[in-house]
Amino acid sequence: MVAKLPYWRLSGFYFFYFASLGVLVPYWALYLKSLGFSALQIGQLMAIVMATKIVAPNIWGWIADHSGRRMSVVRAGSLFALVSFVGVYFGQGYWWLATVMLLFSFFWNAVLPQFEATTFSHLGQQARRYSSIRLWGSVGFILAVAGLGPVLEQTGPGILPTVVLVSFAGIWFASWLTPDAGKAHGQPYAPALRQVLGQPAVLALLAVCFLAQASHGPYYTFYTIYMEQHGYSRSVIGQLWALGVIAEVVVFLFMHRLLGGTGLRALLILSLMLSAVRWLVIGTLVESLTAMVLAQLLHAATFGIYHATAIQMIHIYFAGRHQGKGQALYSSLSFGAGGAVGSLYSGMSWDTLGPQATYLIAMGISALSVLVAWRYLKVADEERSLP
Repeated sequence: MVAKLPYWRLSGFYFFYFASLGVLVPYWALYLKSLGFSALQIGQLMAIVMATKIVAPNIWGWIADHSGRRMSVVRAGSLFALVSFVGVYFGQGYWWLATVMLLFSFFWNAVLPQFEATTFSHLGQQARRYSSIRLWGSVGFILAVAGLGPVLEQTGPGILPTVVLVSFAGIWFASWLTPDAGKAHGQPYAPALRQVLGQPAVLALLAVCFLAQASHGPYYTFYTIYMEQHGYSRSVIGQLWALGVIAEVVVFLFMHRLLGGTGLRALLILSLMLSAVRWLVIGTLVESLTAMVLAQLLHAATFGIYHATAIQMIHIYFAGRHQGKGQALYSSLSFGAGGAVGSLYSGMSWDTLGPQATYLIAMGISALSVLVAWRYLKVADEERSLP
């Protein structure tokens, strides 16, 4: 029922989780660079964080679906991530940090898919309200990324581990405030998982999600370093990161209206096309602040529209008892495998081919995702299924 929706408790978790993301994604590469690591090593270390999304969400998703105690899984993962991250204070060598990043990201990456499934279970027949809850995650990201820019100008990257640790503590605290939703709403007798995965539309959707996130590799791994190399201050860079997420928030506010008038498939393809445009602009027009502002505004489509449509398709295809596994697959194949591949090819090409060529590769991957979606992601009943 609407009256029983724990709106602010759900929103609070998203706030802290994406605040931590607002520290790690834009600035962690700066911290690694301050320790003397090369672009290739930074790409490899950032790829570890992405790569754990391939395995961790599926393991924890299986546990959550079979135990029926989804929030217990979220709370345990949040605590283990917090404890594991403390290891960054005890060493700065490549292999030590690789081990710490492997450990904390294994738990950190596991909790969000299960929380997403919990949110949809609380929403029940109000799935279109998801964006109004998820937007608070974007607010957390904005405050973190915009607030840290000026701070880092004064203190340098050495403060980042402490900021991450505080945000992880917030995630753990918020997880205890959120009640479990019990059984997921949806089909009481869902088909076997192999039958769901055997559908061509499902395979196409997962492939598109993989390619979409792989195209973000240069952006998530090297955008801050790239902009610094072209004379932008950390304050301005932080503001540009925040601008992109503000555009994402605006999309989340109006997403329910877009879904009411436009099909999921059409919106997804539009977001993928605009991704290709965005990487072309960043790669070729970096000297123009106006162009960079416009490129960041495209984040409204390349993440906001993309995520809102993709996650609702996942929610529809992986109904009932497969909710946790579906969200885990989405996370592991897109943000996990796609993100890891994106970080790796970015690290390999950044110093050899150059930043511009790296962003052009990202543009090509986005174009490929458009072709896959256009050719294989056929319109099924997903649009009529949305309440």
